[in-house]
Amino acid sequence: MDMNPPPVEELRRVDAELARLDARRAELLARRAWLLGVLYAPAGRAAAPPFPGVAAPAETSPRGAQNVLLTLGGILLAVAALAFTLVSWGSMGIAGRSAVLLAVTSAALAAPAVLLRRGLGSTAEAVGALGLVLTVLDAYALHRVALPGTDGLGYTAAAAAVLAGVWGGYGGLLRGLRLPLPAAVVAAQLPLPLGALAAGGGPAVVAWAAVLTAAADVLVLGRPSRSEVRVTAGVSAGVLAAWALLTGAGLSLTDPWTGAPLLLGCAALCLYAAGAARPVASTLATVAGLALVAAVAGPARAALPAEWAVPVYVVCGPALAALWRPVRAGWIPEAVRGGFGLAGGVVAGLGVLWALPPVLAGLLGPADRSAGLWSGTHAAPVLADYPATAALVLLLGAVAAAAGGPWGRWGAVVLGWSLLMALPVALELPYAAGIAVRLVATAAALGLAVRPGGPAHDRPEPAPGPAPVPERPEGAWGASWTAVTAGPVVPVAPGALLAWTGSAAGTASAVSALLLALDVRAATFGVLGVLLALFTAVAVLGGGAVRETAAGAAVLAAAGLVGAGAAAAGLSGAAAGLALLIVPAATAALAVRVRSVAAEVTGVAVGALALALTVPRPAALALALALGGVIAAATALRADRRRAASWTAGALFLAAAWVRLAVWGVTVPEAYTLPVTVPALVVGLLRRRRDPAASSWAAYGPGLAATLVPSLAAVWSDPHWTRPLLLGTGALAVTLLGARFRLQAPLVLGGAALVLVAAHELAPYVVQLVGALPRWLPPAAAGLLLLAVGATYERRLREARALRGRLARMR
Repeated sequence: MDMNPPPVEELRRVDAELARLDARRAELLARRAWLLGVLYAPAGRAAAPPFPGVAAPAETSPRGAQNVLLTLGGILLAVAALAFTLVSWGSMGIAGRSAVLLAVTSAALAAPAVLLRRGLGSTAEAVGALGLVLTVLDAYALHRVALPGTDGLGYTAAAAAVLAGVWGGYGGLLRGLRLPLPAAVVAAQLPLPLGALAAGGGPAVVAWAAVLTAAADVLVLGRPSRSEVRVTAGVSAGVLAAWALLTGAGLSLTDPWTGAPLLLGCAALCLYAAGAARPVASTLATVAGLALVAAVAGPARAALPAEWAVPVYVVCGPALAALWRPVRAGWIPEAVRGGFGLAGGVVAGLGVLWALPPVLAGLLGPADRSAGLWSGTHAAPVLADYPATAALVLLLGAVAAAAGGPWGRWGAVVLGWSLLMALPVALELPYAAGIAVRLVATAAALGLAVRPGGPAHDRPEPAPGPAPVPERPEGAWGASWTAVTAGPVVPVAPGALLAWTGSAAGTASAVSALLLALDVRAATFGVLGVLLALFTAVAVLGGGAVRETAAGAAVLAAAGLVGAGAAAAGLSGAAAGLALLIVPAATAALAVRVRSVAAEVTGVAVGALALALTVPRPAALALALALGGVIAAATALRADRRRAASWTAGALFLAAAWVRLAVWGVTVPEAYTLPVTVPALVVGLLRRRRDPAASSWAAYGPGLAATLVPSLAAVWSDPHWTRPLLLGTGALAVTLLGARFRLQAPLVLGGAALVLVAAHELAPYVVQLVGALPRWLPPAAAGLLLLAVGATYERRLREARALRGRLARMR
């Protein structure tokens, strides 16, 4: 095929490039002259503008302007000819009309030959386009004058055929014109469809005419011709073939035996076109595969009940991949094979989407509860009238996916689990059978999660790089799944993805089974027991995230069993909370042998729930806090949990003591603060022994302040002498110990408390004394004090600095 442009087009391009170079050369010369003027201009003289006297470059080339003018001229001439034909036609006789049209059309068609010889290609193109428009007007005029009684559709079909031939011959004679041949291709699309309509043919006949016309366009695609002709033929073939396919798809639903041959014809056309249009061969093969499925499944669907319609299509879709095996012998091109596989996968995927509502109903239906727990009343079935063949569609999809390699097996797992969840709805199973099926789905999914090689941590992560190519599945069913999964591969090992999917699916079906079991007391205990056993087994046998998830779920199942037992025994909320503490205790005990962060966190959450249940009864809350402290203290025996568990145990014990004191009606603040101070001072002493450099404020400050500050607040509101005496004695002891061991925090806190207690005790006497003395005595005493301090200011300042230094040297 000659890829060089015609001489006229090449000449136009050369002229445009020369014009651009001339403009650029003029611009550079002007810039050079300005630079010379700047370099050699006298001092103080302004330089001339950079481009003096140079016009702005043209925004369009002469050839472009010429093309615009010629196009507008051709349009105006066409409009004038149309107006003449429609308006002024009646004022002339038949001879005059014929002479005018013949002369104008002949001149318009002959002029391009002369213009091409003179190199005026654009002008010739414009005049030639006008000639083509005039031929259309000639055909219209002929119908109006000579053949007014002729059927409009039939005449249009014949005229389009004649015009297509004339324009094709005209374009063949004048190779320099681009428009006639594409115009001939466009005109050739009309004769057969319009002729079928004129003959009274139905939708199928017209669609067959479109198929035949599209076949002719495909033949044009297969021949070496100009690009504009090939593009026009390809677009025309696509439009007509799409129309025929839509017509065939509609007929396959209403009249399958009429639509099936049409769809087969469209499929054959698409397969033949795949060889001529290789860039879109795979797409054409996919369309052909869908047409073949519709052609085969349509009559079969019509012969079966309505609920079997989707399964018929799902069977035919993957069966199309039976052409996989002949591919190895070279019978079918690779692109066509891929398109067939994609078509089968699309059909199977649409069928699976149709079958999803029963899956969702089986999964979420138990949450639609109309009565209370353990009422024995079951909710009305959801989607009970949905076709039961949805389960068959899911089964077929799972079988198809199972043959698709590792990623296909992942899809088979999802579809198999979906099948089990849909069975209670699709088959309208009784209550017990519905629970049993959900438990089977849970066990199967969790079993896949712990299969050898499944957990994520058992398989190394793939190194960064190009995505691996999926395994080539064997058999007819695998081709469909390969086509669906032919996109980018997720950078996750198939085994890990299968394990995570099994864990998620098992958890979802477990929740569904539990929600359904809440209708009956015995079913609740049975389901919780089975779930506890299943999740415990997964926690022992699994690994990675799967193991952690299962461990947390097992703890929740155990908590559910305990709570259900408490409810069945008629225990109050507080008693049930105390019973729930069995779960965190067992979790802490098992954590010594089986380490699981998820199990421990879930146990802590259950413990918090237990404490919340005992809040209405303070006595039970105190007991629950104490038991929680015991559990935390036992957990603190583990080295990796020692710090957090120790603080938690201390806080729980303290809270338990406070709640118990509140229950007993104790209002003495020291009863609440001393249980904090004593352990805090012991901890501070141990810390100072391990780290002598630790500050006394960090070691003893919080513990001492916990008792001294509330006691001081109580002293100022206590009219008795016992509390001040005891607090003063304690503060004196703390101060002396601080001075003895040179500790800053005890010395400062004890001394401050001692001073405040003394001030509290002396305050009444000071008030009495001030009231008995003359009014002038307090100001005089204050003045004398200021004089004494001022006289000894320097010495007192040195003493204060020395005291501050001694305090600073303490820790």
